[in-house]
Amino acid sequence: MSRPYVPQPVLDAAHARSAARAAGDWPTADRLRSEIEAAGWRVVDRGTDFRLEPIHPPDVDDEAGVRFGRSDAVPSRLAEASTVDTTVALVATDQPDDLDRALAALRATSPAGTQLVVVADAPDDAQAARLPEPDPEPARAPAEGGAVDVGVEVVRTSARLGWAAALNIGLRRAAGEIVIVMDTSVEPIGDVIGPIREALADPEVAVAGPFGLRSADLRRFEEVTSGAAAAIEGYLLGVRRADVASAGPLDEGFRFYRNLDIWWSLVLRDRGPGVAPRRAEVIGDLPLVRHEHRGWTSLPDAERERLSKRNFYRVLDRFRDRPDLAVP
Repeated sequence: MSRPYVPQPVLDAAHARSAARAAGDWPTADRLRSEIEAAGWRVVDRGTDFRLEPIHPPDVDDEAGVRFGRSDAVPSRLAEASTVDTTVALVATDQPDDLDRALAALRATSPAGTQLVVVADAPDDAQAARLPEPDPEPARAPAEGGAVDVGVEVVRTSARLGWAAALNIGLRRAAGEIVIVMDTSVEPIGDVIGPIREALADPEVAVAGPFGLRSADLRRFEEVTSGAAAAIEGYLLGVRRADVASAGPLDEGFRFYRNLDIWWSLVLRDRGPGVAPRRAEVIGDLPLVRHEHRGWTSLPDAERERLSKRNFYRVLDRFRDRPDLAVP
């Protein structure tokens, strides 16, 4: 089995740490361990010897460009001023037909001032071969009678990082004042961006979209199609980029998509105990078609139940004692 290449500064730090441990200099050994881990490596001690393992997949730079091994290696725009009105982020894995359909629909219906970011999370060969050609320029006004020329940015990963990590990448590349996360199972057949932007013009609305979830206890949820909700489902979900920056990244323990939308909606709505939370606004009757969600239907029942429960425990770990965030 081939060993991963270890950068010389990391190897030097590991040897220095080993010498510090042998000398009983534990503060130095701890400091060097932190430096090694910050560089992306884990030290596994084996008596007086050690082994180095990468904490995350490596970045790979080849003829296709950089493929990133972790979300925080992707350059972020979140601290920069917005340069377009709206960013739509999509994750591409193994359903090329779904991605093609979603992109065609967005090109046909998006207003000028829209940026599309496609995160190719280690897609299979069929999907990789059909990724869009990148054109990072934002959407431009169409010629008379033509479609909007929507700019597309494609970001690739070197390994399958999971749903939350892929969305974090899309959020880091967002240049829009409003960021909309859209699943490739959704097909807009009219303007879905305008109504979401309009809802988010109200500062008391933290998150908006067409599919909502209400709950009286944050344990059991039911779908709603209009009005106030506890959470917005992640099939089509809009937020302000400024809120993304202030709330911090998504919890990358959510490798499977299920229930991440509940967690994120509650995070964005939350203003702390004792302070009235902001709203999740459900926008009814948006012009769209929901197709089969292959991320759900491609898994056996037992596996998707297991992954969903594991994700829901992450929601409860953070919000089990916050009934103020419930919306019955």
